[in-house]
Amino acid sequence: MAEKQKEMSFLGHLEELRWHLVRSAAAIFIIAIVLFVFQKEVYENFLLAHRKSDFITYQLFCDFFTYFKLDSGFCNVVFKDNLISLKPTQQLMNSIWSSFILGIILSFPYLLWEIWRFVAPGLTKNEVNKSRGFIFIASFLFFCGIAFSFYVIAPISIHFLYNYQITDLIQNNFTMDSHIGLVTNMLLGVSILFELPVLIYFLTKIGLVTPDFLKKYRKHALVVVLILAAIITPPDVASQVIVAIPILILYEVSIRVSKIVIKKQEKDARKGKRV
Repeated sequence: MAEKQKEMSFLGHLEELRWHLVRSAAAIFIIAIVLFVFQKEVYENFLLAHRKSDFITYQLFCDFFTYFKLDSGFCNVVFKDNLISLKPTQQLMNSIWSSFILGIILSFPYLLWEIWRFVAPGLTKNEVNKSRGFIFIASFLFFCGIAFSFYVIAPISIHFLYNYQITDLIQNNFTMDSHIGLVTNMLLGVSILFELPVLIYFLTKIGLVTPDFLKKYRKHALVVVLILAAIITPPDVASQVIVAIPILILYEVSIRVSKIVIKKQEKDARKGKRV
């Protein structure tokens, strides 16, 4: 009888998980449909915004370099040719896929909420109260990553890659898939990197990471960050430094987060011994 109840409890959890996944998928699907309906505005004002010479980042960089009396290609940004579509179905499939990716991005807070709702019944009342800020913090970091990628990394990378040419015998004719893929991959990649403090929090909670460990491998982390910055940015020092700085700041924040978790665990352990 006990085994049967345990089995029913397990099946009940699977059923509950299924509905959380269904609601999450529905949220992504609904947002994706809305974005698909307004695909022209999404493409012109977001996905293709970096191809406009008056994009705010280009103007700010131009003003910055002009202030210090330095020459900059950001003052005369020009994209001569339009993107090309090589297949009859390419624009349709790209708009569907892009709507889906952006649907995931915009529904991220709701997806976290569904995860929290699934996990919350297994937590104590004290743990539930302490975890309420998780959704806000994780969402805030995620969208900070989106903003940083959209306004800093993407325009720098696109400006460099569109103007890079080995020889005049080679002409750059980029497809819409390559451009949209570059933008969406940057958005997702950088936003996930910005979740580092949240990841370190959970790794510390389960005992896989400590502040001493993070401090010990700080130099190694610096090398990894620079490698990541080199991968997702053009091969120039300025761009890599611009990308590396916020990630290094997040690493230091993660060390602080790990310290707080360890101190809280030690405090709870001392209280438990007293009791």
